[in-house]
Order: sequence, then C-alpha cells, then structure tokens
Amino acid sequence: MSDPSPPTPAGTARPQSVWQNWITLAGVIEAAGSLFAFLLLFALDLMGRGARNPYLGILCYVVAPGFLFFGAAVAVAGAWHENRQRTRGQAPVAPRLAIDLSRPRDRSILLWFTLGGSTFLLLTAIGSYQTFAYTESNQFCGEVCHGVMGPEYTAYHRSNHARVGCVECHVGSGPAWYFKAKVTGVHQLLDITTGQYPRPIPSPVRSLRPASETCEHCHWPQKNSGSIEHISHRFLADKTNTPYTTRLLVHVVGGDPANGPVAGIHWHVSASNRVEYYATDPQRQVIVWVRKTDSAGAVTTYRTPDFKGDPDPEKVRLMDCIDCHNRPSHRYESPNDAVDEAMYLGRIDPALPQVKRTVVDLLTKTYATQDAATASMSAALRARYGDAPRVLQAVAAVEAIYRSNFFPEMKADWSKYPDNIGHLDSAGCFRCHDGKHLADGGAKKMPATECDSCHTLLAQGAGAELSRVAPEGLPFRHPSTDIEGMGLLCADCHNGKNQEN
Repeated sequence: MSDPSPPTPAGTARPQSVWQNWITLAGVIEAAGSLFAFLLLFALDLMGRGARNPYLGILCYVVAPGFLFFGAAVAVAGAWHENRQRTRGQAPVAPRLAIDLSRPRDRSILLWFTLGGSTFLLLTAIGSYQTFAYTESNQFCGEVCHGVMGPEYTAYHRSNHARVGCVECHVGSGPAWYFKAKVTGVHQLLDITTGQYPRPIPSPVRSLRPASETCEHCHWPQKNSGSIEHISHRFLADKTNTPYTTRLLVHVVGGDPANGPVAGIHWHVSASNRVEYYATDPQRQVIVWVRKTDSAGAVTTYRTPDFKGDPDPEKVRLMDCIDCHNRPSHRYESPNDAVDEAMYLGRIDPALPQVKRTVVDLLTKTYATQDAATASMSAALRARYGDAPRVLQAVAAVEAIYRSNFFPEMKADWSKYPDNIGHLDSAGCFRCHDGKHLADGGAKKMPATECDSCHTLLAQGAGAELSRVAPEGLPFRHPSTDIEGMGLLCADCHNGKNQEN
C-alpha cells in the first residue's frame, strides 16, 4: 500500500480545487436544470406524448441535451480559467467556496441557495412543459414561425384536418425528419427575414415526408371502401340561376386483396402495384411518362406522343397518396364551387337575378388587397341589387368567400394551386388518364379513360329528374348540350370560373 499523504501543517490552508469557482458553479447549475428538463421531457415521451408531437423528440433529445452539454462546457471552461489564473499567479489558492454550517451566515446562504435552486428547477419544469405544449399548437406553425403562410393557415382551418397538428403531416414523429425539414428550409428562413420570399409560395413541398409515414398513421389505405355516393349541387349562370344537381357513385374500392378486390381508384395504393411517373413542370401537372409494374412483375410504359426517349431517373417520382390528395388541408375553393355552395346553403339567395354570374365575375377580378376587394364587391352588389336584408346577407357571404380563398397580397388562390382530386377545374386524374398516353410498342391507351371507369352517374338535373335514380348508370349529359361530342376534357373548359349558361 502506498504511504498516506502527509498531514497539512497547522495554519496552512489546503489549496482549493480548480473546479471550485463561480463560473464552474454557474455551469453546474445550468447543466443540472437541463438534466432535470431532459428527465421531465423523457418521461412525457415515455407516456406516449411524443407520438402526437414530433417537436417533443427535438426538445427532449436535442434541445435539453444541448443545454446540458453547454452547462458542462461552461463548468470545464471555469476550471480551465481558474487553473490558468493560478498558473500566472493571479488567483489566490485559499478556499473561496467553503460552507461551514456552524456559521449563521453560511447556513443562511445554504438556505437561500436551496430555495433558489428548488425554484429554478420548478420553473424549469413548468417552462419545459409549457414549451412542449406551445410547440403542439397550430398557432406555433401557422402564426409565429410561418406568418407568411397566412393563406395556407386560413385554408387549413376550413379543412377536414383542422384538428390535426401541422407537424403531424409536415414533419411526423422522430427527430430525423425534423432536421431534414428544417435544414431544407434554412433558405426559406432567410427569404422570410429579408421579405424576398416568392408569391405565391411554391407547391408541392419537395421535402415532404412520404404519406406512408404520416397520413397512414390515421388513414388505412388497404381498407376496402367500396363505392361512395357524391352529390354535387350546382347552379347555372343564367338569369334564373337554374339548379343542376348530379348524383354519382365514386368507385374508391380498395388496394388490399385480403379485404376485397384490388380495383377502383385505390388500385393505385396497392402494395402489389407500383406506379412511377415523370412530369415536366414543377407542379407535377404535365405528366408525359408513366411506368406501371403490376403484381406479376409485368412492366408497361405509357407516354404522350410528343415525348421521346427516357426521363432522367433522378426526376422520376414514385406515385404517392399526396399525388392525388395534393390539397388535403390547404384547398382554396374555386369561385364556381364557393358560390354554388353559398347558394345551396341559402347564404346567397338564388332568387336574385343572375347572381351566380355576377358574383363569380366579381370574385375573379384583380384586386390589390383583400380590403380593396371586399369594398369593391360590396359596392357593386349593392348598386345592382339594393340594400335589402337578403342582399346584405349575400354581401357578407361574398366577403367571407373572398377572405377565405383569395389572398392578393400573396397572389394565392385556387388558380395557383390545382387540386388533383377529380378532374373538373384542373386536369387531376386526366394528367394520366386522358386517352393520350399510349403504351410503348403499340396504340394501347392507358386504362380508365372513360366516364364510367371511376364513377357511375345515378341521376342528374333538377326536380323530378333527380328522383329517377338509375342504379345501372346514366350517360353524362352536359347542361350545355351544344358542346357534347366535341371530345373535350372537363378541364379544357372549366377552370374554376367558366360557367354553364
């Protein structure tokens, strides 16, 4: 055994450790608070709260440890500074941090230090949880961090996902995708800071997480949904605003053979089918090349007649739910859709002569701001229809439509963000199923190009016509019969503002 250390001579103070200094003490306190915050957030994560809030993983596994390591670094820096001072002979070696409980002053200091430390830990706990709770809020995404996303935030509140947190779709769980989303958005932060962001905000989001890792946490794509009835209430743009309704069955069906036939629209989500495509435009609206691989491994390539060769493999996209459901939470209603809905619900009185055409024309004019638009539309409607209560109600409805769907300051409206569900106001399904995509080596068209491929029309028209339901399906009859037989697609004429006469 080694010899014991010689006793310290009487009257000689033992040199204080370099770790005993105020800088190190401050670092230790900061690290202790961070450790406490980490343990609290870790407990919340274990209780399953992290599954609902992806930001919890960041707070727990990135932010709190970051402050912990920072506190440790401060403690080490304090010890290094103390040692450096002593080496230069600029610091005393007598103890400066010593507590003697026999002295009333030291007991008082210890008491206040204990109370202060407990208060600090309590505030750390409250602050950590409040931070966690605030990052759960949609206000955090829609107003604080992304004030420029006002149009998207407004549309979100009107969507079916208004109670789903923004981060659940845009980030998902776990820190990895949080970092990916934020790293790719660094330039956006700079643009917002300098006010040089694009107007409108580009869509789609290039770094969006696959739907299989976000949407499918709630939605079950393998479920067989069968055929779903859809009723569309419309009004023609004639003098009497003639109602025109269509009832049809949309063949959603399913994509899992274990739950029914792999058919219908959700054929595309079957795990046994793989669809890849190449679009020539940033919004993925002009699709010129499609490659389909079926459950047997057979590969078929379709292309438009004017596209030759093969696309860049880096630009070929694997079809995802979001390619059709591209506006699930941020849909801007077209003028036609919004006015038809308001008229059907009685917010705009259909008895007002030619009100459908009048309001749609007003909505599609160019305005500098929302305030200028609502003032101009209000004046125009009152000048034409007067100030009767039903007119004032219509004015309020039109102003609400505009403020919810048109954002001239950001140049954002339905025309800038095509909705790929359906094929009325934009190409949607007809981006591929337009009859122009032909298989390589022949004239075989891509399947599902006929009207009854995805839906069965049960009834159409108004009044007694709607009571005569045809389960076997009816041929579609356009209100303007003079365009039938011209071979046009819906989106060739309809663009959200063109109206039936």
